[in-house]
Amino acid sequence: MPSQADVVVVKAVKESLVTEKFPHAARWYRQIKSYSSSESAKFPGAALDISAYGPSGATSEPSKAPAEEKDDEDDDGGLWGSDEEEETEEEKRIREERLAAYAAKKANKKAVIAKSEVTLNCKPWGEETDMAEMEKLVKSVAMDGLIWAGSKLVPVAYGIKMLEIKCVIEDDKVSTEDLSDKIIAFEDHVQSCDIAGFAKI
Repeated sequence: MPSQADVVVVKAVKESLVTEKFPHAARWYRQIKSYSSSESAKFPGAALDISAYGPSGATSEPSKAPAEEKDDEDDDGGLWGSDEEEETEEEKRIREERLAAYAAKKANKKAVIAKSEVTLNCKPWGEETDMAEMEKLVKSVAMDGLIWAGSKLVPVAYGIKMLEIKCVIEDDKVSTEDLSDKIIAFEDHVQSCDIAGFAKI
């Protein structure tokens, strides 16, 4: 990772000398310059005089140069590897900011309630079944998220009519299977209850 040595050397280098003729040096220069002064102040190491670095400084501090050189070799790319790490941190920061903004936007947005229109066919036991009473019983079924709508009697055969009734349900609250079971529970009037239509609203 960058150190105070990088900061000292960058300050000593004239920007006009940084050219793409030396791409690795140019990349290193731009990388160190990209840090703000408050960030670079947190780099490890001590900021020595510029004479302590480079060929002239190698004699005064022989232990530093080989160690730094070895680190570069082990890094398989030196500052390139460090740059990738910084970019990953930057991407993480941007992603977190975007997620926070999205969560705030979603919190302020009114939730959309998924609803469906269901058509039920309720068949009686026979022509003697009181259809008015059957409709009354079916509409007596109350569930959170259930609203009954229009109904009509539809001829089936031999004078028998079935009750076709519509309702609107909130998908997260009402199960059509539970609704059918509650209607079939009126076994004196209802022989069967089938879902004839199902449409999202």
